[in-house]
Amino acid sequence: MTAQEITASGLKLKRLGMLMEPQPGNPLEVEGVLNPAAARGPDGELYLFPRLTAKGNYSRIGIARVRFNADGDPEGVERLGIALQPEADYERRPDGGGCEDPRITFVEPLQRYIMTYTAFSDRGPRIALASSKDLFHWERMGLATFGPYKDVEFSDVDDKDASIFPVAIPNPSGHPELALIHRPLFPGTRPEETACHPAKRELDIDRESIWISYCPMSLGGLEPGQLSRFTSHHRLATPVSPWERLKIGGGTPPILTRHGWLIVYHGVSDLPHPGTTAHKLCYSAGVMVLTKEHPQVIRYRSTDPVLTPSLPQECQGTVANVVFPSGIDRRDDIKMPDRFDVYYGMADNRIGVARLDLPEALPSGGVANSPEAKV
Repeated sequence: MTAQEITASGLKLKRLGMLMEPQPGNPLEVEGVLNPAAARGPDGELYLFPRLTAKGNYSRIGIARVRFNADGDPEGVERLGIALQPEADYERRPDGGGCEDPRITFVEPLQRYIMTYTAFSDRGPRIALASSKDLFHWERMGLATFGPYKDVEFSDVDDKDASIFPVAIPNPSGHPELALIHRPLFPGTRPEETACHPAKRELDIDRESIWISYCPMSLGGLEPGQLSRFTSHHRLATPVSPWERLKIGGGTPPILTRHGWLIVYHGVSDLPHPGTTAHKLCYSAGVMVLTKEHPQVIRYRSTDPVLTPSLPQECQGTVANVVFPSGIDRRDDIKMPDRFDVYYGMADNRIGVARLDLPEALPSGGVANSPEAKV
């Protein structure tokens, strides 16, 4: 694989190439392989959990083992089957269904892998959870449900791109709980809708933000629904920079680094489209670092994207102009704890991988939030 090095926001990011694309003749992948979770198994191997899209946008979650070359870079995958496919009522709709866009975290207090994924029924996209001890056998835990926050009602709102912290995190009252990052899709806040607004616009801060929501966590036996009721909330981040002016949302699960909790998230902007009122969307990736002890506090945030569509596979596909980070792997296996391999969807059709090397000191100038709620 060829490597292309990009420097953005003071961070080095190196594309390592395309890792996975639809398998010719495989009906499960005819419309794309994309947006994978990534997790190290009990055997130390790295596994991807790609979204496999069949005809009619019918999505399953697959399993693949990553192969590495002599230099330690990912170079391919071995397909191992299906982790989840639409079976529960909340994953099915009359014309199909979907288990989409997973993220996986090994939650240390539970000694379990927890998968968050998008369940697509006739109600729309919702956050669902599943648990596993070995990455191969998954038990559904049901849909996440949310209590209200002031005048913000999270229930029965489209929601996706969720991920979980690997350790208990202090909730707004200071009590350690299971913490979930997500971005509810309130009416009027999808990028196709916000693109119709003027170039300079005021934000609806509460309804256009990434949130952290908290669930009490018992160390006893896991029962369906036990870890799915999130009762307290903290607004984490809103759009700030031009590259994310239409929407920000989740990306890779939070992972602890020398600087705090690292998240590679996504932002959406619009591309110039001369001669027409149509809006072409562009999905890019940025970096956010949260403080270790209190992750509600943002230490650093990209003012510019660290990855933006430029390769043909990123600019042309099922949805053009998309790089969508969803999986991350800290390279402790090759004694490089400051190296993070980021797995991302390419134009909703393929999977790429890029390398992020964290410096000893964070770059200066990262903006945490817009004080005027404008972008």
